[in-house]
Amino acid sequence: MQHHEAHVHGDHAQHEGHAGHPQGQHAGHGDHAAHGDHAGHEGHAQHGHAHGIAGGKVTWRAAAQATLHCLTGCAIGEILGMVIGTALGWGNVPTMILAIVLAFFFGYALTLRGILKAGVDFRTAFKVALAADTLSIAVMELIDNGVIAFWPGAMDAHLTDGLFWAVLAIALGVAFVITTPVNKWMIGRGKGHAVVHQYHH
Repeated sequence: MQHHEAHVHGDHAQHEGHAGHPQGQHAGHGDHAAHGDHAGHEGHAQHGHAHGIAGGKVTWRAAAQATLHCLTGCAIGEILGMVIGTALGWGNVPTMILAIVLAFFFGYALTLRGILKAGVDFRTAFKVALAADTLSIAVMELIDNGVIAFWPGAMDAHLTDGLFWAVLAIALGVAFVITTPVNKWMIGRGKGHAVVHQYHH
């Protein structure tokens, strides 16, 4: 009788051990998966931080840098357009159109230059530049030229006039302030200059 009970007790212990084994494996597997998820999460957080994104949000610094990039191209294009238009004796409207066209050209050119350095082919780089800068430059040009157009006497001012340069500086400043939130919104949704980041890191 005692031998039988011992045998049953031994079988019961073995059964419990067998049942506990998968549980231990499952717990270990869960810890491993949790560790993998945690590592992946940290990597994602570091990647976002490198792009000016902290806690899933785009920083104002990243948005300002993207806007300043567009502002540089716009300023070069507009000043050059004004110089050419004035030298050729064009009227206000043709000169402004030329300035806007050149603003887009130089805005795209600055982005293209950076992407092509990463070894990307021109066709792909051009598509990325269009996606990154079109809306930003359009908003900036709308605000910039709107300020110049409605500022009394600004359209008739010559390059040698202090009024021309003063109004241009104010217009670019206003355009920068208004366009920065636009870029922040776009980058936060993976658009605008967000598409350029993968070629810079």
